[in-house]
Amino acid sequence: MISALVLLNPHANGGRTLLLEQEIRAFLRTGYPGARFVVTESISAAHALISDTPADHRVILVGGDGTINRMLPALVSTWRELGIVPLGTGNDVARALGIHGMPWKAALSHALTAATTPVDVGLLTMEGRDTPFLSSCTAGFDSAVALRALKGPTWLRGMPRYLLATLCELVHLRLWQLTVHVDGKPLRGGWALFASILNTATFGSGIPAVPHASIIDGALDLLIAGRFNRVTALLMLPRLLTGRHLSDARIYTASFSALAIHAVPPVPVAVDGEYLGEATEVTLHILPAALRVVTGTVLSASKAND
Repeated sequence: MISALVLLNPHANGGRTLLLEQEIRAFLRTGYPGARFVVTESISAAHALISDTPADHRVILVGGDGTINRMLPALVSTWRELGIVPLGTGNDVARALGIHGMPWKAALSHALTAATTPVDVGLLTMEGRDTPFLSSCTAGFDSAVALRALKGPTWLRGMPRYLLATLCELVHLRLWQLTVHVDGKPLRGGWALFASILNTATFGSGIPAVPHASIIDGALDLLIAGRFNRVTALLMLPRLLTGRHLSDARIYTASFSALAIHAVPPVPVAVDGEYLGEATEVTLHILPAALRVVTGTVLSASKAND
């Protein structure tokens, strides 16, 4: 008998995921009676449930990138295995794991029974607080877009929601003076539209920001966009959406283990699409193979997101 804790985020996908509650209960009751199903009441209550779950039980999260991100503090480095049923808005972690687009019943069965792979976790330190992430950390324009997307119309989902937020943010375009150090050495300084840190190839519901990024290579990937104005940023958007932006001279990428960013004025910051606020100093580093997760394909460090 499979032993697992299945947690459903009632707010995932604008509340639409909650509509499946009774179907999921019936599905588990019939096929996986050893699985405990809970609709989460709060983040703290969910953390407590995970902490009380035996170490040999698998934790299954029903939701999207935000759901996963909020549960990471209770999962990272505990060696509890994680399964994901990708029923959120962005689902970039699911894309990296090869499970995006699976029907929920197939995804749930797979999450309960398939083998796991150790994956890397990013760790952001901001104002003395550590926040883990699986997909991305953004500073600047992308974080402002994430905040607009969170406040966007509930009827709009996936990439269209992020595109609308992007277009709205272009109207209020801002630049920041960013000084970046990578692995203890100065990398660059100057005006920038954003600095994004990727653990997966995509963010923003499938945007191929760093196509070569891997969730199992023991490194994070930095993507910096330098000085852009409204027109040039708008012209760059189609190239970003198709993964053809890296050849532009104003775009810079680098792999790293540890990174520090100093920003003037304070820069908005988000992780896995969850807005955290503004900061003048942030540091990031990689936690290699810190979490075991059910994957849909055999991952490799060079092509983990194919």
